[in-house]
Formats: sequence, C-alpha cells, structure tokens
Amino acid sequence: MIKKIRYYCLLLALLPILALAEQILLKDTAPKIYIVQKGDTLWDISNMYLSKPWYWPQIWRTNTQITNPHLIYPGDELQLSINDQGQPVIDIVRAEQKNAIRLSPQGEKTIKATNPISVLPWGIIQPYIDNDFLFSHQEYDDQPYILGNDNGSVYFATNDFVLGKGQNIAPGDYQVVRQQGAIHDLNGEFLGLQVRHIADAVALQTSLTGQSLLEIKKTNLEVKRGDKLLPSQNSAVPKTISIKAAVEQQGYIVGDLENHELFGKYNVVVLDLGEQAVEVGTVMGIYTQGPNIFDGDPPQYEGESSALSHFLFGDGDIQQPAFKVGELLVFKVFSKASYALITRSTKVIRKGAIVAKP
Repeated sequence: MIKKIRYYCLLLALLPILALAEQILLKDTAPKIYIVQKGDTLWDISNMYLSKPWYWPQIWRTNTQITNPHLIYPGDELQLSINDQGQPVIDIVRAEQKNAIRLSPQGEKTIKATNPISVLPWGIIQPYIDNDFLFSHQEYDDQPYILGNDNGSVYFATNDFVLGKGQNIAPGDYQVVRQQGAIHDLNGEFLGLQVRHIADAVALQTSLTGQSLLEIKKTNLEVKRGDKLLPSQNSAVPKTISIKAAVEQQGYIVGDLENHELFGKYNVVVLDLGEQAVEVGTVMGIYTQGPNIFDGDPPQYEGESSALSHFLFGDGDIQQPAFKVGELLVFKVFSKASYALITRSTKVIRKGAIVAKP
C-alpha cells in the first residue's frame, strides 16, 4: 500500500515565529527525487533542500520543535514539485513498511520493525552527553571521592568494593569521574575543568558517618583513589530539541576534548559561550578570518619577521573579512562554555574560528 503525505512550505510563512525571519528558500540543487538511505539524518536531508537547514522543522512539522522522526524511513521517496499556486511541495511516497525477521542461534524467529531515521547523529553526540562535563574548581573539589579498599589496592575494577568519603553519599547509583584537563578561552581565561565519566558505582546502605561503601560496576577505565563521585543522571537522547538560530551572540571555537587541531563535519567542539549566551539547540555559523595585513612595501601578514617594523613605520594594519565555512549546533551547555556539533563544513576548521549568527 502506498501512502502519500504532503507538506506545503508556503503556508509556514504565516507562522508568527517566521514573521520577522528571512524567507525560507529551496536550494537550486535541491533534488527532485531522493530515496532516503539507511544512515541518513533529517539534518543531512535538510542540507540538500535548504541553505538554512535549521528551518527544516518548520517546513516538515510547521513548528519550531523537532522530534526524532516517526515519519521518515529508509526507502521513503521524497518528491519535490511545485503546485498550481507556485508553492513548493514535498511529497513522501512510502511503500508498506516490512518488518525484518531475525533468526537466533536457537532457530527462534524475532520480528524487528524498521526504525525511522534520526534528526541528528545521536551516536556521535550521546557519549559526550553521558560522559563529559565541565566543572569549576570549587564544584569539582566539593564532590565526594574514593578513598581505597580493604586490600590496599590503588586501582579498582568491576565488582570491587571501595570506601568513599563525603557528606552526601546517599544509597543509589553514581558515576565515577576524573579530571582530564582544563579548558581555556583564546586569552587564557579559565572556562572549566574537563571531567570524564570513567565508571559506574552503587553506594550501599551502611551505618557509616561521612563515609560510604560502594561497589564498582561497569568500568570504562580503571578507577583510582581520589576519583570523584557524581549521582547518576538520566541522559537519554532528548525527545525534542528547540532549534533556534543565533542572532547577536558571538564567540570562538576554543578546541575540543581530544586535543585535535583540525575539525570537520560531525566533530564535537568547545565554544567559549556559556549558559548566559546560548542554549541547547542554538545554531551558529562558523567563520574564518585571515591574519591582519600590514600595509607596507611590500605588504606583510601579522606575525612575519619584519611585521613589527611595518607596524611602527608602515601605513597601519588591515583586518581581513570573515568568510563563512560551516555551521554547528549547541547540544550541551555549562556555566562558561558549551559543546557543539559541527553539522556542515566547506573547509577545514581550526581552533579560533568565529561563531556567530548563521
């Protein structure tokens, strides 16, 4: 059975949210027909149709909320056409969904339904949501920590029992975390301690005061004395993300969590913008700017060996314009910094790239 679902883009111009927004335009290269592939994301598909892919939720769902879609599946055929009123129309032509049948080693049959494509590559983002945090020095110092065990060990693994110290270790699930380094902005100002989740633990009910007995559960790395304890958090993939383009905010890419020098599409980067400037779902453009040019004879770039003499005796420096090279989406926000996923890049991106209105 063939199902058709029709969405009218032009009607979206009547939405209040778009009253002052730029007109949503299809790309000249938007495909007339596209077959959704396994591994596609809604964001990738939107990039094929729109120059500003963050407007895709308004085209697809007629509002500013995007949800892990239940309407777009691998094998769906997207058909782009213009109706009698001159309005662009996207049709989905869908054959009846067929469930996959899997055989277990015991010969048992299980039915697995076809999954819809995701909005974003959650598999890339989820580890950062689950495992990486930024703390102030005081926040990190205030957390309870692991003391040791009855064997006098310095490293601990799954199923080991350890003693923890802290005033607020209630029975329950905890994340064992460890400081990895510090994040600074381009001027050297401290933004936060990079803290990584390395293991899970369960605090047991005891009569100890100021201490607690914990059992180490799943470990990503060996646990050490002094590792900190955080109450476990429910960090499941969010049901919805409110997508909102940045307007006046401006900041910089100050690095990533793996000490890479070069970044591209689907790399996670750190911005020097915290909760006062951005929120989860903020979309920003990425811009690069060449070095200042000292207008001498001959002109030289800032940083060249004789640039100082041009600065002192030349006609001054010229600041180059910034060129857009990509976009990113903020997915985790802290007090002074945030994590963002690069969703598009036209060239290699480096630390120091400008982020601003897309």
